[in-house]
Amino acid sequence: MFNSLYSKIGAGLAVLFFVLGLLFIGVTVFSTDMYQQEVSQKLNTQLARQIVKERLLIKEGRVNHNALKDIFHMLMVINPGIEIYLLDIEGKILTFSAPKGSVKRESIDLKPVQKFLSQYLTQDLTAPIQGDDPKSLHRKKVFSAAPIVRQKKLEGYLYVILGGEEYDSVVQKIKGSYILQLSASMIFAGLLFALITGLMLFGLLTGRLKKLAHVMDAFKRGDAVESFSFQKNNRSSDEIDRLSSTFKDMARRIETQMEELKASDKMRRELVANVSHDLRTPLATLQGYIETLLIKEKQYTRQERRHYLEIAIQHCQRLNHLVSELLELAKLESVQMQINLESFNLQELAQDVTQKFLLRAKEKQISLVTRFEVGLPFVTADIALIERALENLIENALHYTPEKGCVTIEITNAEQLAVAIRDTGPGISKHDLENIFKRFYHADRSKTKRERHSGLGLAITKKIIELHQQKITIETKLKKGSCFSFSLPKTRSF
Repeated sequence: MFNSLYSKIGAGLAVLFFVLGLLFIGVTVFSTDMYQQEVSQKLNTQLARQIVKERLLIKEGRVNHNALKDIFHMLMVINPGIEIYLLDIEGKILTFSAPKGSVKRESIDLKPVQKFLSQYLTQDLTAPIQGDDPKSLHRKKVFSAAPIVRQKKLEGYLYVILGGEEYDSVVQKIKGSYILQLSASMIFAGLLFALITGLMLFGLLTGRLKKLAHVMDAFKRGDAVESFSFQKNNRSSDEIDRLSSTFKDMARRIETQMEELKASDKMRRELVANVSHDLRTPLATLQGYIETLLIKEKQYTRQERRHYLEIAIQHCQRLNHLVSELLELAKLESVQMQINLESFNLQELAQDVTQKFLLRAKEKQISLVTRFEVGLPFVTADIALIERALENLIENALHYTPEKGCVTIEITNAEQLAVAIRDTGPGISKHDLENIFKRFYHADRSKTKRERHSGLGLAITKKIIELHQQKITIETKLKKGSCFSFSLPKTRSF
């Protein structure tokens, strides 16, 4: 029943208004009663004094019953609610006008009487002042009092109760008063109207929360966040709007991360498949040659056995190179990877890297040329990673350049130092160009059959350049060659 926020708010609001209604009615009844007593006491302040002044209530130390009888009769005609009590100087009740058997007290506390008389003399009556009600051992009522003095001697007090029989409960007071009934009805009507209005307002406010809860449930079931419509208030952005916007951003981020996880999982599966394929071939070849040597060791000559062992070593080296590149790429893609920036001479680094490939280029009858502008400034980068990137690009260019071709390493000075490695190979097709930097991708660009690369060199190079917040670009023409280029920032001079 109270599963929704609206029902809980509605129930809490109804209970609150009910309690407030009872409180308002109680305050109204109490204030009305006190107001009536205040008005009654102020209007009848001199009542007891007028009676004492007009009538001789105590004669020769005795109660004048005839005078009291006339007073009782007169007051019953004028106001049946008034009760008269004749007290001695100690507050003991001598006689009264109330019905026999209704009086339960034998004496009256004179402190309220003295307070009333003192305020009357100073004309500072802070009404209402309540005194003992002889008809009850606990109840208090407003009164009028006057001392009975004869020949400057206090003989007693006239104690006049101004209120009649009170109602035993608030309900009886309301039933016995049209004004109180009207006031209670108006209070309940006002609170009911406020309750209905409050529920309507809460319904409008919680409606957006309810819609947001449905959106969350739908997202939990797998619906795309783009299919949800969020109504935004252009005039003001309250907490619900901010909550909706935050949820939408969070949902989009979750969807993006889920897509990235799916892509990462797909890449992982492809990586495992590619690694398994690339490792299986050299391992199978290595195993085959070793098993052949073990089985037919005596049938082969020493030169044949050495030839097989050399082939096995080549495959071991290929495996070692592949594993090294895998570890290197994993390290570069790690979140904890930090590059070590330092200032160095890029021209000297490129010259040193080129020297490493001179022998291989000579063996393949390929010209390896360097073209550096004069007076090149230093660059700020990770020298070890840039060396690795240059090695990969030069090795890739030598791999796909045919005999009597040319590989050129250029460095030019512009806003940044631009590095370009050109080859005169077969060029790169459009399909290969889209996948050239993917792991384990092999572009069939060479006309002659060559040893396959691991397919990780260009992926490693691209990651190195991205770690330097730069971009590697490719320019290629079929049957004319390709050019890989990137830039590095100059060292700032202070």
